[in-house]
Amino acid sequence: MNRVVISGGGSGGHILPALAIADEIKKRYPACDILFVGALGKMEMDKVPAAGYRIEGLPITGLQRSFRNTSNLRFPFKLLASLIKAGRIVRSFRPEAAVGVGGFASGPLLFRASLAGIPTLIQEQNSFPGITNRLLARRVDRICAGFPGLERWFPADRIVLTGNPVRGAVTAAADREAALEAWGLRADRPVLAVLGGSLGAATMNAAVRRGVEEGRFGGEGMQVIWQCGARFEAASRDWLAAQGNPAGVVCRGFVDRMDQVYAAADAVAARAGAMTLAELAIVGKPCVLVPSPSVAEDHQTRNARALVDLGGALHIEDSQAPARLAAAAAELLADPQRCAAMAAALRGSARPDAAARVVDALEDLVRPQAGTAPQP
Repeated sequence: MNRVVISGGGSGGHILPALAIADEIKKRYPACDILFVGALGKMEMDKVPAAGYRIEGLPITGLQRSFRNTSNLRFPFKLLASLIKAGRIVRSFRPEAAVGVGGFASGPLLFRASLAGIPTLIQEQNSFPGITNRLLARRVDRICAGFPGLERWFPADRIVLTGNPVRGAVTAAADREAALEAWGLRADRPVLAVLGGSLGAATMNAAVRRGVEEGRFGGEGMQVIWQCGARFEAASRDWLAAQGNPAGVVCRGFVDRMDQVYAAADAVAARAGAMTLAELAIVGKPCVLVPSPSVAEDHQTRNARALVDLGGALHIEDSQAPARLAAAAAELLADPQRCAAMAAALRGSARPDAAARVVDALEDLVRPQAGTAPQP
């Protein structure tokens, strides 16, 4: 492969598998030119260049749920402008394959690529596909599934069950002592990582605040790495300052070095997004899952229950998290045997070769096209 375009983003759940796929392509084809296409103003416009890849931005946005929102009136114009720019990118870059990972930008780019006869592949992370991937279902050549059971939305003969790609920086074990030092934490007290996802979660943040107020987190309680989300970071840091910045509580809006988080943590409390679960399975960290109640068809609850049934996780409903999370984490960390059993169950469900499987599928699409030039 000489030229591949990867499109999508909007959240870490889309960006991280896209980067993992790009890393695997580069591993096999060091000279391959990879171009990312994202949505202007979204986090991929910063995170992708930080990972060493080029990115172009489309002016696409999503529709707001309230049809009274006047910003929806601009959507048709932004979609048209994005389709035009995506066509220009396809004609000028001349990719041999186009990969979509979900998110607003994925739609216009893969639509234009499919019109040009370029092999197209989407990687669907969740058990319930996002709207962009559902709209692309009949146009793309291959669907790489993170979970089984996607035949309801995609043609069964185009689905390949790969698992969700995770970057090598996560799959490679970091040194615990170095990780604790990086976070300013002690080795003689347990560490809980509370992860609200790349955009943050108000309920998870409320649970941390209550844990601090009850004395379970910080001080003489357990140490906490608190990933609160960029939009909540200023308020969360101000709140911690008002509490006297208790020792053992470290707050960050977004975390780039997740390998250091997992190395330092004895357990994890998190949302039940597909990529979080893929990482937790690989690193084998006992976890308390708090599924988001606002996702399509409540698929995070189904994700969480799958891990609970395996014996790898505890499940707390979102509405109960502020009151129950700190106590549940303390009880879990006080039982080393249970933690070890949960870690083993998680590792048994891991798919560390998911990125390789996706690129295998991509190679199968590209090889029959070798020597042909896509037409705009």
